[in-house]
Amino acid sequence: MIAQNIAHAAVLAGTHVLFTTAAPPLLDLGGQDSTRGLARRLTHYATRGLLLLDEIGYLSYDTRAADLLFQVVTRWYEKRSLVLTTNLSFSDWPTIFPNAGSAIALIERLVHHAEIITIDGDSYRRRVAEAKRKPPRPASES
Repeated sequence: MIAQNIAHAAVLAGTHVLFTTAAPPLLDLGGQDSTRGLARRLTHYATRGLLLLDEIGYLSYDTRAADLLFQVVTRWYEKRSLVLTTNLSFSDWPTIFPNAGSAIALIERLVHHAEIITIDGDSYRRRVAEAKRKPPRPASES
């Protein structure tokens, strides 16, 4: 929700925003058959004023996808605004990236000049689901 609000505020301020989960752009970039096609698609993503990649860490990445994510972040690094959401701490990122070295380099670029918001606590979706499962309390009689 915080990421959606950031994107919404950016749109209201006139910024061109791309809000997507991480998988579609990585599949798009990975499907490019030529270096020229890949460069064109990387430029497509790099021309947005704000790129918001949601759900980093929900899926594992193969070497190619990890390299492509690294290229996207590198193109954005110190040039444009980038928001990433993840359910993993940075110390867990090597578990989703096949090459721990690329994960570390990626994290270094992400945290440099970054505002990191850590949310601790129960999942909102889990709380809502549990509340729906609990029988309603009987109204106390006066």
